[in-house]
Amino acid sequence: MDLRRDVFQAIADPTRRAIITLVALHAMTPTAIAENFSSSRQTISKHIQILTECELLEQEQTGREIYYHLNAKKMKEIADFIEPFRKMWDDRFNKLETIMKKYKSKK
Repeated sequence: MDLRRDVFQAIADPTRRAIITLVALHAMTPTAIAENFSSSRQTISKHIQILTECELLEQEQTGREIYYHLNAKKMKEIADFIEPFRKMWDDRFNKLETIMKKYKSKK
């Protein structure tokens, strides 16, 4: 049985979101990623491992270095899943705003 980490738990962590933002710009080595944080290199490596297990990051070996880059296809899957919920909440907030404006104008 292949157990995978939950992608939403992975992106819930602010450090992992920051790592995603860094590698979205260009591929980076674990050392280069870790230089952007005050956490230990080992801690950042654990975050990278979690993101890789969730398929949010992909690794590519170039010579002796391993570079991590964003898996845009996986990020699009997440965005596509979230989009209907975003639309629903936008509609609800717009309706609430309309109700509040009507209430305010009656005062």
